[in-house]
Amino acid sequence: MGATGATCPVLGAPTITPTLLAAGTTLNTVPALAKVSADVRVPTLAAQDRIDKFMRGLVARLPGARLEVLGGRRRPPMEPESSAELFALASRIAAELGQEPMRGMAVGGASDGNYTAAADCPTLDGLGAVGGGAHADTEYVEIAQMVPRTRLLARLIDHVTS
Repeated sequence: MGATGATCPVLGAPTITPTLLAAGTTLNTVPALAKVSADVRVPTLAAQDRIDKFMRGLVARLPGARLEVLGGRRRPPMEPESSAELFALASRIAAELGQEPMRGMAVGGASDGNYTAAADCPTLDGLGAVGGGAHADTEYVEIAQMVPRTRLLARLIDHVTS
């Protein structure tokens, strides 16, 4: 979540980040089995398909070794166009309220908003509290922004439901 705006999907580069690694049972033997988990973040379904195909095409290079790719697509990406119109509306309302301009950003997150956007429901992610340091010991909320953010949300809800 940005310090002053909601997240809005914008085209970004896919990332593949190895996150968990486990191998072996002792220090002085070659492991019989090793496992690595990877976190994959993509901006579009096309990129998700391309990376899935790439991962499934990996092959072991050591004679006698084998490689098995498990898992796959777990969460759809939030496509850029899925919320562009709603983001523009929220930006106009923020300007009318004299608030700082909304900033769109791709964070590659995995919120439930990914599912609603994929179901053709316009979705903005990150319209909660303004702050920073999400999911870290340094996470904080700017108390002074709670009432202005609530006004923005109320106006946005009123606009889309009337």
